[in-house]
Amino acid sequence: MAGSSSHQIRNIYVFGGSSPGKEIEFLKSANHLGQVLAERKIHLVYGGGSLGLITGVSIAVFLGGSQVLGVVPKALAKRGHHMKNNWRGTTSLHNV
Repeated sequence: MAGSSSHQIRNIYVFGGSSPGKEIEFLKSANHLGQVLAERKIHLVYGGGSLGLITGVSIAVFLGGSQVLGVVPKALAKRGHHMKNNWRGTTSLHNV
């Protein structure tokens, strides 16, 4: 492709719902996305939540050996709606 760039994506932010959805295919797709990201050595940045489809992505990335960064607003962190550091797929967690 003319003019294509040879830059490789190193980090990606993924936004996902806080519900697993009604169809198992949604969770399977989220897990597959995480596996593909890990295979390509792409690190995940996400909202740090512990619920829903994004959890499937984050766990698959983590188990695949890539880094996972959760970014959580302090107000939500105080209510416990986030992954713990080095817990279920998060390699680092920042409160903003």
